[in-house]
Amino acid sequence: MTLAEPTLGEGHLSADRLAAANINPRTGLATDYLNHFNEVVMLLEMLPDMPDCAEDVLDWQPLSYEQHFEASNFAEKHLAVDAFRAAPAAVRKALKDVVATLDTAVCEKQGRLRESDDIAAIAPVIARQTVEEVKPLIATASAIIHGHLDPASVAETDSQASIDALFA
Repeated sequence: MTLAEPTLGEGHLSADRLAAANINPRTGLATDYLNHFNEVVMLLEMLPDMPDCAEDVLDWQPLSYEQHFEASNFAEKHLAVDAFRAAPAAVRKALKDVVATLDTAVCEKQGRLRESDDIAAIAPVIARQTVEEVKPLIATASAIIHGHLDPASVAETDSQASIDALFA
């Protein structure tokens, strides 16, 4: 006997329960995941004024959606993971694609910090690039989570444009 996969809007994944937990009932995604990126962005932006933040930036590690919630204090973390797994495949893929680009962008900045002999000199450049490259990716991820973007269009345009911009 095979158990049916949970479905968004049904059972413990009811729209009311998801909404009460700050999980989008249509996408099955929670914006709490973006805190993982917002924290490192804040640190990257603070680098010019506080170069000692570099250590915290270097401690940051990419986390998948599920890894983030498994390690978080989010009250409904198990519900968030279940809803993610029940989310439409195209929505999950679109988010994963943007997150892969986000991870690459942040890791690239970490690499530049590690290689630098003068963090104070490179910090303004890294902070500017963070605003120009990373913040728009977080906005795209937020739009996916909120159901404001067609996942197919994100996969075809935004993610590729963001990847191209990183290596231009």
